[in-house]
Amino acid sequence: MLDIQKIRADFPILSQKVNGKPLVYFDNGATSQKPQVVIDAIARYYQEINANIHRGVHTLSQLATDAYEASRHTIQHHINAKNAYEVIFTSGTTHGINAVANGFAALLKAGDEVLVSALEHHSNIVPWQMLCERTGAVLKVIPMNDKGELIQAEYDKLLSPKTKIVTVNHISNALGTINPVKEMIAKAHQVGAAVLIDGAQATPHLKPDVQDLDCDFYVFSGHKICGPTGIGILYGKETWLRKLPPYQGGGEMIATVTFEKTTYADLPHKFEAGTPNIAGGIVLGTAVDYLNEVGFDNIAKYEHELLEYATQKLLEIEGLQIFGTAEAKTSVISFNINGIHPYDIGTIIDKLGIAVRTGHHCAQPIMDYFNIPGTIRASFAFYNTKEEIDVMVEAIKKAKMMLS
Repeated sequence: MLDIQKIRADFPILSQKVNGKPLVYFDNGATSQKPQVVIDAIARYYQEINANIHRGVHTLSQLATDAYEASRHTIQHHINAKNAYEVIFTSGTTHGINAVANGFAALLKAGDEVLVSALEHHSNIVPWQMLCERTGAVLKVIPMNDKGELIQAEYDKLLSPKTKIVTVNHISNALGTINPVKEMIAKAHQVGAAVLIDGAQATPHLKPDVQDLDCDFYVFSGHKICGPTGIGILYGKETWLRKLPPYQGGGEMIATVTFEKTTYADLPHKFEAGTPNIAGGIVLGTAVDYLNEVGFDNIAKYEHELLEYATQKLLEIEGLQIFGTAEAKTSVISFNINGIHPYDIGTIIDKLGIAVRTGHHCAQPIMDYFNIPGTIRASFAFYNTKEEIDVMVEAIKKAKMMLS
């Protein structure tokens, strides 16, 4: 069992007030809060070992390099990658997806097919649209049902020898749906397609095992797992990373440079051009260590309790409708109140210290499916409490009364 009050004490921001009210932070789907150990690690890097990596023979550079590469190994073990060099540091999920999509431009021809799902964040739609425009490949969409689940029978029909890559999120940021990605990956491989999994929303709630999933690529962001912004991970199977051309050119990713020809460095440096977010890379390992100390089984169990409790309490509000009722779902609730714009609810409850997200959550096709402008999204983390949910529910009732 988690000691929630002890955990909350690790997060200094949770003790502050917003608009004169105790902060209730339910926007974890957008970014998570940071524990003191992560904040301290960022300061310690700049205070004690600030230097560039991989390039210097002096002591500080070697210390920075060692810490950066130790973090890479931490991530490797966390996601169960076979090799550390299959773990590429990026600026975040969006960077990782674009790196893969850009690489596939060299592999696709007109008429090839790229499958995306109807549940995707814009960052896992737009790069593939751009890829198809460049190559003449065709973008096809795996449809969803009214519960916010992907229709697997339709996915089966879409798969064919023309399918070259399938890209799908592990968990929907807008609805909380947990997709059956392991089964989807196996089916895609049967037709020879590669698979990229967007794990941005999954990694705060579960520990991905990329070898068990057998995915070809897995991407996620540090800032959603208690780490800094501006850092993320692209995992790729070695065979694919060697096959894809680099996404960016510059320092660090080269073996030799002449004006006639450049040869590229070996993995992982081939995909890590320029001076990276060194502090972010090092401290991402600190954040992962912290979450593993809390324990992902503990996190999943507790967050499921929060999801069930909040669902029950919210449905007691007359006129409230929840969007996304999948059987497999994580601690995200998207909802609206009949006749009231989500923005208005979000604005009023912010005055009461409650942080939720309103809008289309960078998943506009989902909102178009439900024919709504957006939703109010409350996304819960392991440091939230049922008491905070009660505060939110009362605030929503008050906002509803003001706006009706």
